[in-house]
Amino acid sequence: MSAVDFGAFVAELATQSGQAILPFFRAKHATEDKSCGGVFDPVTEADRAGENVMRHLIKRNFPEHGVLGEEFGTENGEAEYVWVLDPIDGTRAFISGIPVWGTLIGLTREGVPVYGMMHQPFTGERYSGDGRQARYEGPGGPRVLRTRQNGELATATVMTTSPKLFQGAEQEAYLRVESAVRLARYGCDCYAYCMLASGHVDLVIESGLKPYDIVALIPIVEGAGGIVTSWDGGSAAKGGRIIAAANKTLHQAALALLAG
Repeated sequence: MSAVDFGAFVAELATQSGQAILPFFRAKHATEDKSCGGVFDPVTEADRAGENVMRHLIKRNFPEHGVLGEEFGTENGEAEYVWVLDPIDGTRAFISGIPVWGTLIGLTREGVPVYGMMHQPFTGERYSGDGRQARYEGPGGPRVLRTRQNGELATATVMTTSPKLFQGAEQEAYLRVESAVRLARYGCDCYAYCMLASGHVDLVIESGLKPYDIVALIPIVEGAGGIVTSWDGGSAAKGGRIIAAANKTLHQAALALLAG
């Protein structure tokens, strides 16, 4: 079965998880801190509810598949197909009532990301891709996504969750890129990659990501014509230090600055 055959099922995962999550948005709910004294890392009842729904549907429909989720870990991780789930990417925005969070639903085959969707149930937007094409569905009407072909750092826009999340040499490396571009914007988590795929921004640079933070977004960005790698140019599928670029020219220029 090809990745595109999973499209309808991914759409159902998005619908069902959205129905579980949305009642908690801008409502009173308990928030816990997973950081153990480090940088505030919140988790809510909504995170757990959304992942539970998706895990149940996957087990019922594809019992032979594996699942890797932010809230409940890995199950059957050596399977040919593994679903990589983040029920709320951008929990800090979620608990602040800001709609720049989303549900990430990724699928890998033998460790390679082959399909991904970012669903924002509050705005009714869905960004999806299979590495060859990327699409948007939402209030603006359906359309094919394409990255911007700007090749100049001097006129580029870079996004990151927060420059404060970089430490030491990593922060210095990121700031070299930020100093070279026209505009920097912060705090949009998964939305940043979707804006890159949509042709609105040019670069996304982050560090300390987990697979569930990035796997679903790789086929979307690549399907729109962009590039997603680690800072050393390798695979981004396992997370870590990640750069997404709208095109090869910007990717190479930003990598050179990150390397110093």
